[in-house]
Amino acid sequence: MTKHQVTMIAGDGIGPEISAAVARIIAAAGVEIAWEEVEAGAGVMAKYDTPLPESVFASIRKNKVALKGPITTPVGSGFRSVNVAIRKELNLYANVRPLQVHAHQFARAEDIDLVVFRENTEGLYAGIEHYVGDQAAESIKIITRKASRQIVEKAFAYAVSEGRTRVTAVHKANILKYSDGLFLEEARQVAAKYQQSNPEIKFDERIVDNMCMQLVQYPGQYDVLVMPNLYGDIISDLGAGLIGGLGLAPGMNLGDEIAVFEAVHGSAPDIAGQNKANPVALLFSAVLMLRHLGEKTAADSIEKAASKVLNKGEVLTADLGGTASTDQITKAIIAEL
Repeated sequence: MTKHQVTMIAGDGIGPEISAAVARIIAAAGVEIAWEEVEAGAGVMAKYDTPLPESVFASIRKNKVALKGPITTPVGSGFRSVNVAIRKELNLYANVRPLQVHAHQFARAEDIDLVVFRENTEGLYAGIEHYVGDQAAESIKIITRKASRQIVEKAFAYAVSEGRTRVTAVHKANILKYSDGLFLEEARQVAAKYQQSNPEIKFDERIVDNMCMQLVQYPGQYDVLVMPNLYGDIISDLGAGLIGGLGLAPGMNLGDEIAVFEAVHGSAPDIAGQNKANPVALLFSAVLMLRHLGEKTAADSIEKAASKVLNKGEVLTADLGGTASTDQITKAIIAEL
């Protein structure tokens, strides 16, 4: 049995509870992981004078793989997003959100099987903003050829390796002719290169507002979507709504050497410590992590067990319309392994 060394960032709010639940399920599936636990988030500000101590980066750089629970980001004031800071510091340029139907009673359509590739390091989320006097504020959107090329390359490489047949570039180049125009130009060039050796992969383009409408009306027609940062944030949440909500949606952040797997929902401080949180989104993120580690059998077993519990509908947490506790749904999933 291979013992894996993985960084665990439990996060704050409900993070520690759902992280512990996921670790229990992974152990029950027979995968041996040595978790290196590090602290980050609002809860460690007083201790370290920062929500993101250097020990977090040191651990991730050493282990190359991390599982991260939700971390609180203040709205409108306070420290910048820890999530964004981790992605930028470690050059995790690809945020990848697979969106599949695991719980049929919550899905808006049965044929949803999407993967959203979101550029993770620039765009409006580069954080370049300032006040203009006291009557306005200005945010600067950065789109580079390198980052655009990297994310589209990642999306096409994934499509080839996973047998996907369509890649759609999402943009607003009809209005943002320079920034999104540059992204689209790079996407077309990467597509042309890949289609020379993989003609079965179709490439098309959608304006972002039209893409939102298309996903609501015809989600089954789409496969791999690739886009700049802000659009990816919005589209991936829209897609999560189609499969049943953020409580069922996994996510991962990929660079060339490092991978951080995370729940994409919030930290829900209002129910922290009450044994009410839903661990499934983080669990599905851990399934992606296990596949990344080569533990495909265990990953498939956990995914099937969780899907079975969800579809039975007998043990569901409050966000899914049930009354089960975190501990109860964890035990139910373990019982199905």
